[in-house]
Amino acid sequence: MVTNMAGKHLITLQEWTKQEIDTCLDTAYDLKLKMARRIPHASLRDETVFMMFFDESTRTRNSTEAGATQLGAHAHFLDASKMQIQHGDSAKDTAMILSSYGHAIACRHCGWGTGNSYIREMAKYSRVPVLNLQCDLYHPMQGLADLMTIQEHFGRTQTRGLKVSIIWCYATTHKKPISVPLTQALLFPRYGMEVTLAYPEGYELPEWVIEQARVNAEENGGSIRISHDIRQAFEDADVVIPKNWGSWYADSKKETVENREGNTTLTEAELEKLARNKSWKCTQDLMDLTSAHSIYMHALPADRVNEVEDSVIDGPHSIIYQEAENRLHTVKAVMDLTMGGRR
Repeated sequence: MVTNMAGKHLITLQEWTKQEIDTCLDTAYDLKLKMARRIPHASLRDETVFMMFFDESTRTRNSTEAGATQLGAHAHFLDASKMQIQHGDSAKDTAMILSSYGHAIACRHCGWGTGNSYIREMAKYSRVPVLNLQCDLYHPMQGLADLMTIQEHFGRTQTRGLKVSIIWCYATTHKKPISVPLTQALLFPRYGMEVTLAYPEGYELPEWVIEQARVNAEENGGSIRISHDIRQAFEDADVVIPKNWGSWYADSKKETVENREGNTTLTEAELEKLARNKSWKCTQDLMDLTSAHSIYMHALPADRVNEVEDSVIDGPHSIIYQEAENRLHTVKAVMDLTMGGRR
């Protein structure tokens, strides 16, 4: 157990040790129990967290804001489009000023090629912890909630050998970043899980992600394999996470203004490419191939028309609402451990 994490940034879980992640989960379990038993836990009374959003949010904004309130702190919601960022304030300016006002800066910025670098630039100059609420590469808060949910279902010490399939699925609601599957692919092998990453051609994750995931697996008794067969990904799986993500390969070649600013509207070419993979959908027939005790997870929002059948997402294997609830307990744990003291 790590007893002092005050002032620590959270930009990616890959930069946290397993001991730090475990301490965070220990704290999340404790806070979840205290909330259920209505035991006050205002450990951050009179502290302030600034929440900067460049992108839309439901679970992330509300879990962070509610969590801060329950810990006795106050969360300021900042719409980046209404800030002076639009008139020249740099990441350095923003970080130095906001960190002089409060105790943490939390930011969501999913613009491809800009989000992660912006958050890292703020962390470089901030006097307080900078917390990544999702960027173009990572979603550590979702990763923590997913790991907690899997542990709750199968047992905290029973993750080794679990067959977990991260599966690309067809969706047209909006252009989705690669940050959720990327985070899961890096994190789950560290807990001994046997991970299958399944997708049609053109939706690969960056090669450095796969290389690091293999290192994580080798060091922790897990595994990772790539499949282009959706049926194979469902067979005997204990955990399935069928979710759409965008084409990293295609986006990495773009330098358009729209893309650099994080445009989430699908182009006609992207819709045509998606349409060629309509068969990549989570159906009841595919769920019937999984293990008897399998669970269906999704970070939400899900495209119920294209990504998944209602019989699955609303069915007995689905634990999406438990997963969503754990977003609250894990972000509270992160704030509780990292806030509470200026550098």
